[in-house]
This record gives sequence, C-alpha cells and structure tokens, in this order.
Amino acid sequence: MSLMSSLEDSSSYPPPFRQVSQLVRQPRVDSAESEQLDSGEDPIPVLDFQGLINQVVHSKDNINKLGEACKDWGLFRLVNHGVPPTLLSQLQDHAKQLFSLPFESKQALFTTPLSYFWGTPALTPSGTALSIKGTQNTNWVEGLNVPLSQLSQVQAQDHPTLNSFRILLEEYGKHLGRLSRSIFQSMAKNLNLDTVESESNLSEPTGFIRVYRYPPYSESDEDNPAWGMDLHTDSSVVSILSQDRVGGLQVLKDDQWFTVKPISNTLIVNLGDMMQAISNDEYKSVKHRVKVNKYRERVSICYFVFPGEGSVVRSSKYKPFTYGDFQKQVQQDVKVLGYKVGLERFKLNPSNNTTESC
Repeated sequence: MSLMSSLEDSSSYPPPFRQVSQLVRQPRVDSAESEQLDSGEDPIPVLDFQGLINQVVHSKDNINKLGEACKDWGLFRLVNHGVPPTLLSQLQDHAKQLFSLPFESKQALFTTPLSYFWGTPALTPSGTALSIKGTQNTNWVEGLNVPLSQLSQVQAQDHPTLNSFRILLEEYGKHLGRLSRSIFQSMAKNLNLDTVESESNLSEPTGFIRVYRYPPYSESDEDNPAWGMDLHTDSSVVSILSQDRVGGLQVLKDDQWFTVKPISNTLIVNLGDMMQAISNDEYKSVKHRVKVNKYRERVSICYFVFPGEGSVVRSSKYKPFTYGDFQKQVQQDVKVLGYKVGLERFKLNPSNNTTESC
C-alpha cells in the first residue's frame, strides 16, 4: 500500500485519529497467518451450543461446564452455534465498506434510529455519546449503534450497501436472539432459578447491536499501548461478539489479562452486570478491554440483550431494581464522576470500592 493510498484511507477516520493512522500499514492477514491464529493454546472455555440445547444429548455435564465457565471466567467461546459462516463474513465485509466511507458521509448517513459515535463507547439510551465529566482519554474507536427493534425504520433505498447491511442485521439479530434465549435458559437451569420468575430477565426485544471499528495506532507498543476501550464490564444480561481476524480483546481473570484469540466461525459470549445480579453473584460480569493494533484496523460486531422493561431483578445481595433503574444510575455516575460504579450502587452491603471503570 502506498503512502498516498494510506492518506486517502485515513479520511474515513474521525479527524483526531488521522495523523497516527496514516502511516503505511502491513497487508491484511494472509492464509498462513490465519492458520496460525486458529492454532495454538487457547485458555478460553469452549461450549458446544448443540450440546446445550439438544435434548437427546443434553447432559448434566454440559450444564455444569457452562456453569463453571460463567463462575470462573464470565466468558466462553461458542461453537456449533448455527449462525451461517457466510452471514458472519458478509456482515464483516459490509461493516468495513460502510466504515470506509468519508467521516462526514457517515455522520450524515447514520441517522435515527441508527447512530454513529466515536471516541467513547459510553452512550445515552438514544445512542449518542454521553457527556463525561473531567478530562478523559479518547477511546480509539468509532461505531454504529443499531437498535434491532427499530431496524425496519431505516430508510436506505438510496444507499445499497446500507440497505443490504440492514437486511443482514435483521437475519443476524434473529440468530442472536435464539442463541441468547437458549443460553440464558441453560444458565437458569444451572442456577436452579424459578422458570416463571426468570422468564422476563431476558427480553429479545431489548436487543441491540454495536458495530465497532478500531483504527490502527502507529505509535502503540507494549510499553505504551493504545486502547480502543478501557477496562469495563457490560451492563447486559449477555453479550455475544463476532470478531474479525485482528485480535485485541482482553479479559481479566484472577488479576491476569488473557487475550481472546479470533478463531473462525466461533462467537464469544460474555456475561454482563445483569446476569451477575440475577445469579446472586454466582456468575461474574467479566472485566475486559480492547487493545488497538499498531498496523491493522479491527472490526467487531457485538449483540447486547437485557431484562424486559419493568422486570425486577431480585437477589439476596441486591435491593430490587429494574434495568431502567440501573441504566439511569450508570448514566448519572458517568456524567458526575466520570466512571461507572455499576452493581455496587445496588448492593445491600456495599463495599468501599467504587472505582470500576466505564
């Protein structure tokens, strides 16, 4: 790639990102490197989706394995999930095409109910960037917020790529709704939750997708890494991630950071704050972050799902609250304090530690 083409490419990035993203980049991951990424030791627990839902082979061992992953990691890799590989690759291709549009064009194109953001993953319920108190480091990320229940309102007939992306997202949303519901039912079984009471703890109509692009940061190195997202936990019940071939996701376990390898045709499921509360702290809301690559941009697509509107989370360790209560408190803390306090706000016996990052 010539320096001139790199300079032209950088026009798609938000202006503050351009200067350190315009150096010559290495070529895309080739087939040999892809094989290397798919091989080697991977510490992340692996769950077979078909083993969880197939009544013929459904066993206590599968449920126990799920429970162990949720307790020890708060995260696992999902295989045999039934999402067509062609759909996953088409979503990635379309996302990259849309992100490659000039910055100003994206601002004009992605309008209600879609929203475009950059520099922070902290958004208001409507999908706009949240105003944060104090001086904050800019997160090296841009993204598209997609409320799945409103996708039919997207008018994109005059933009074929966006219209095709909308159709792909509708199909993907149906698959992810299926996966999240089945996974939650298996978790509820492992936790011995009352089936009727827990029914509203996960509501598919609340699902939304965020598509992220992390530009390369040429000045990043091991001693001074650049972050696409700082340390945080998700507020969801579960989040389901599809990565491209460029790694960067890291999760914290036992005070040690582990890199979540991008492996073909697998999805990453991580638990959020709502699931930790629903499980009475038996399961963990995993702390994670995203490290920016020095040479290559990274694209990921994440699905989030929440309790139904008005559904009350009840636990012996937390005062009763709805997700709306939680979301309102998080937004207030981020505005006033500059960071997310999260579940600690709702604990019956809170600790003195309220320094969780947003």
